[in-house]
Amino acid sequence: MEKLDLIIDLIKENGNPANLEGMQRFGIRFEKAYGCNIPFLRKLAKQFKKDHDLARRLWATGIHEARILAFLIDDPKEVTEIQMERWVRTLNSWDICDGLCSNLFRKTEWAYSKAKEWSGRNEEFVKRAGFVMMAVLAVHDKPTDDSAFAEFLDIIVKESKDERNFVKKAVNWALRQIGKRNAVLHKKAIKYAEKIETLHSRSAKWIAKDALREFKSDTTIRILERRKKQ
Repeated sequence: MEKLDLIIDLIKENGNPANLEGMQRFGIRFEKAYGCNIPFLRKLAKQFKKDHDLARRLWATGIHEARILAFLIDDPKEVTEIQMERWVRTLNSWDICDGLCSNLFRKTEWAYSKAKEWSGRNEEFVKRAGFVMMAVLAVHDKPTDDSAFAEFLDIIVKESKDERNFVKKAVNWALRQIGKRNAVLHKKAIKYAEKIETLHSRSAKWIAKDALREFKSDTTIRILERRKKQ
């Protein structure tokens, strides 16, 4: 049996229709899904690691679980800029958006340029993808200089007035992760958050207050002190 057909059969066999209602409660959108849980999908993905062609074919099915498998098994070295644009334009759910950026797109050579480009686009999940990229890069890309993340802060201020829920939460996420990266960015992020708080926007004020609360928490201070020693 061909790999694609085998995977689709396994998705159908291991799906649970009862999970679909729970997915919808968490704001997960889908046109076609079977209710497979993430541990099962991650275990299945290990059998097909780094298969770029299979990943593209899985994504093309439009099946929710197949798209999760696609970003888990694709090879970031083979991902093209054209592919990134095609995939990001089809996003309609926060979980696929976040997983795609976290597991695949952040590892490509276009990660930083797409973070900036997409954050300025109007489509809800393309814009979200831009800010998710900023957040996950701040966490995972240790060697990159602080200047790259300081540049993101200006974009965060500019886009903080977007009132759409999935956008504002991603903007907030990016701001918080940049501000927790190290002591230098922590100070910068606080200043930017205070600037955002003065904007005439409910979204901006929520983003700023939530970030400032985390920046000034004992937990964050301890984490930054530990990282400074390291």
